[in-house]
Amino acid sequence: MSGPWTGRRLHVLGIGGAGMSAYALAARSLGAEVTGSDRAESPYLTRVRAAGIAAAVGHDAANVPAGEGVEVVASTAVPADNPELAAARERRLPVLRRAQLLGELSALRRTIAVAGAHGKTTTSSMIAHVLLGCGMDPGYLIGGVLRTTGANGAWGTGDWLVVEADESDRSFLALDVDVAVVTNVELDHHATFGSLAELEDAFRAFLDGPAEAVVWDRPELLALRPHGATTAYEAHGVTLDAGGSRLDWRGHEVVVRVPGRHNARNAVAALEAARLAGADLATAAAAIASFAGAGRRFERLGETAAGAVVVDDYAHHPTEIAATIGGARTVAEGGRVVAVFQPHLYSRTRALAREFGAALAGADVVAVLDVYPSRERAEDFPGVGGLLVAQAAADAAAGRPVLWLPAFADVRRVLEPRLRRGDVVLVLGAGDVDALGRALVA
Repeated sequence: MSGPWTGRRLHVLGIGGAGMSAYALAARSLGAEVTGSDRAESPYLTRVRAAGIAAAVGHDAANVPAGEGVEVVASTAVPADNPELAAARERRLPVLRRAQLLGELSALRRTIAVAGAHGKTTTSSMIAHVLLGCGMDPGYLIGGVLRTTGANGAWGTGDWLVVEADESDRSFLALDVDVAVVTNVELDHHATFGSLAELEDAFRAFLDGPAEAVVWDRPELLALRPHGATTAYEAHGVTLDAGGSRLDWRGHEVVVRVPGRHNARNAVAALEAARLAGADLATAAAAIASFAGAGRRFERLGETAAGAVVVDDYAHHPTEIAATIGGARTVAEGGRVVAVFQPHLYSRTRALAREFGAALAGADVVAVLDVYPSRERAEDFPGVGGLLVAQAAADAAAGRPVLWLPAFADVRRVLEPRLRRGDVVLVLGAGDVDALGRALVA
């Protein structure tokens, strides 16, 4: 496979992740020789291997290809003592952070970059779906699977690249952006940003360069872009139903088939971005109707043996949880909404335990798992665990059932027998709780 990156050799650490796998696929499409590794198997590893990329399970210095000219790519989540990073340093190989690679990719195409605490993956997926539906064959690099294509990344043949822009490590500031989309700004990554003001400064910098911006119509967000062409968006004339919503956009009726008012708003953001990319308005409005969602974003997994519907969602912030529970209400049609939540990161749990509890209390039944640590260690956060969230939920739930079920096995033993036909069971979190959801429907 030849292309502008022919002759380049990239070794990607964490290649089985949602973001890094997309970048690896793009690099492969550009002609680079790509290898990689990750700590465990994942569906993303299957996809990169299908593209001809050698991907090892487990981190070992021997995974780094021999010879000169190998560039090792790592995200900020890869620890400094990773053996493959150590091997790169010993061999004096260049080490690129993911922001650098993403910046290079975005410089090759006109780029739409979607940023925000919530809605990035869904809105990015909607934009890619609409541009595909308009025959514009965009590239896209998304932190979840676009169900339209079954992939989270592709390079395409068109003029545009759609990128999910991540503020968690400030990597969104490395992008070369033509159209910036901002869905919202909330403090979520407490290890990176010490305050909301610091986070807003980062978003102000993100919005400073692009020729066009699409920003949710809120004064505090619009103030982050005092100069330059800005489209303030909102969903108007929204009617919610069990199948999603209907709304009016620039004289066109729009049908959205993913539930919740927040997804109606995401659809408008996507349509505005597609308009700025040159999409025909009527074709774009029609295309959004066939959008079936992004992976792990209100993704229906199936039913339990008792007939309860199980839905997987990546929601890991109180605002996202409240929105997902609200969307589930439209689907449940009078049945119970059961929320099973796995907190993600000790630092986030410590900072937002009470807010998590208040958001979860909107469900009829709540079950809280222990924290998914990701890159953090329990010993660094004494006294912090999922029990804090369960206690906060019990305080806010006005007597509705709240269960502290630390392990998946506890959920299977205690909660599963209580589920019944008509229930909508939300498995929520950014960790591995989706595996529990699949077990409930197995």
